[in-house]
Amino acid sequence: MNHQDLIQACQHDWNDYTEHSFVQQLALGELAHSSFLHYLKQDFLFLKQYTRAYALAIYKARSLAEMRMALPSVQALLESEIAHHVNYCGEWGISEIEMEAEPEAVGTVAYTRFVLDTGMSGDVIDLYAALAPCSIGYAVIGAQLSAAKSTKFVNNPYANWINMYAGEEFQLGVEKSIKNLDTLLEDIELSSQRGQRLCQIFKTATRMEVAFWQQGLDQTKN
Repeated sequence: MNHQDLIQACQHDWNDYTEHSFVQQLALGELAHSSFLHYLKQDFLFLKQYTRAYALAIYKARSLAEMRMALPSVQALLESEIAHHVNYCGEWGISEIEMEAEPEAVGTVAYTRFVLDTGMSGDVIDLYAALAPCSIGYAVIGAQLSAAKSTKFVNNPYANWINMYAGEEFQLGVEKSIKNLDTLLEDIELSSQRGQRLCQIFKTATRMEVAFWQQGLDQTKN
């Protein structure tokens, strides 16, 4: 099996994730600022836990090759994505100190602890199945939004966010992560109990991504 099997096993949820109203409104520059600011703060907290999960992948690794597989993601998160996030949030008037002090929303807690618990209770492949929807989905969304730039994009306040996830650095990083995941999955039969468990893990994490978008969108109602 490979990562496409995981996606196809939860295609409806995957579509809800990659085509969510939050994403569509962001693409048009019509997303409420309150929703985006809530998302930015929670995403910072999410990325901290996501980095811990990749560090856990090093601990769970069965070989030096698997340790080396996880290390670039830890480095990229700490040195690039989180740093970019902090700088980007600064442009929106949100400091790192403010984000560190922000309480985790229920959806953030549920998602990140699901990933960490999956990694702690399962093996390294279980953990990667839980981690995969985030990186793969953001790469898909970034590419889709960049390819479908509307006439409003020039004045879109969220253009930098789109450009980051559509950018070569992020896209190439995800491509490498997908290759690593496919290597781990290649000897597992999709129809096996093991294969079906991995599909369920991936599906649950995908549903958590949908909920993460929704908790941001719900801020427009407050």
